Amino acid sequence: MQTGLAVTADGGIPIFHRAYDGGAGEVAQVVGAMEALRAIAQERTFLMVGDSKLISYPNVVAMTRAGVRFIAPASKTHVDAGALGSQDLTTATPVAYVALRDQAKDPDAAGRWWVREDATVLTGPRKADPVVALRRIFVYSSARAGAADAARAKKLARAKDDLGRLERGLGGRYYPTANEVNERIAAIGRDRRVKPYLQASVGTDTAGKPTLAWHFDEDALAAEAATDGWYALLTNLDPDEVDAAEVLRRYKGQEVVERRYGNFKGPLAVAPMFLQNNRRIEALVSVICLALLVFSLVERALRLAISPAVALAGLWAGRAAKPTGRLIFSALSRLRLIPATAMHPATIPEPPPLQARIMELLNVDAGRPR
Repeated sequence: MQTGLAVTADGGIPIFHRAYDGGAGEVAQVVGAMEALRAIAQERTFLMVGDSKLISYPNVVAMTRAGVRFIAPASKTHVDAGALGSQDLTTATPVAYVALRDQAKDPDAAGRWWVREDATVLTGPRKADPVVALRRIFVYSSARAGAADAARAKKLARAKDDLGRLERGLGGRYYPTANEVNERIAAIGRDRRVKPYLQASVGTDTAGKPTLAWHFDEDALAAEAATDGWYALLTNLDPDEVDAAEVLRRYKGQEVVERRYGNFKGPLAVAPMFLQNNRRIEALVSVICLALLVFSLVERALRLAISPAVALAGLWAGRAAKPTGRLIFSALSRLRLIPATAMHPATIPEPPPLQARIMELLNVDAGRPR
């Protein structure tokens, strides 16, 4: 089964979950989740941030009619490589945004972001379907561009090494004829993911030995490089209220949601399990989601308790660290508990300094844990 989570901005607290049949398409789940969240929000507005599966004509129409605002990245179906490659960085607007991973870096070493905006429309499958107008925010990330360039250089280098070994083996045991050479070239193109720009010509010399000439298509490489760092967001947020830079900043709040999914699968140890029916699976998911709620609330409470500081001394390997649910519960796992008796309540005997400090910040009495 699949699960859906909604997370508030304040501390990333999960407030909603629902289990879905694993065979159901993710696109078809959006409307039901949206309506349930809207009922929770009542008259207040909320912003739905999702992945590219959020964008489909039925979903967009339903969200627009319900007055729900959304942001989601555009898939290749809606924005192709040509559109990304045609963007002009010199006309883009820089965004005052620093990724969490870059906050401790020198400003010159941190990733930078730019945005450009235009409009697009979504059309329905029938001619009578109304056209839906959306804002399209093109985003450029220097970190993403650098990663794409490095990845391409690595796969080209590996493909070049493979082709060099192939050239040295022409006419030998493994590549005696052109057929084997062609098969190996196809495998290199597939495995090294260089097929779009690998140009190869295989022939045979006068002695019957296979020959090979190859090169990487510079035009294809340039076309791909032009898209490095670019992606597009689709949204129906009002441009008079939220400019393109703010759309990006709000989209980046999705990281909080993804981190809670990581908690769901990591510290809470969700593992494959065989259960006899879907009701038991749904019950197990619900229990785990309640555990995630407690996990998140403890993390939020400790961060608020140490505010305006952002790190707690001794939390990670004896050093100061930003409190996370994983680190907090890892530290508390070393506590001992004396069970309650008819005469005495349960107690925690002499908690170490770090654990004592955590319990103090969380307003937990070691003499009367509950």
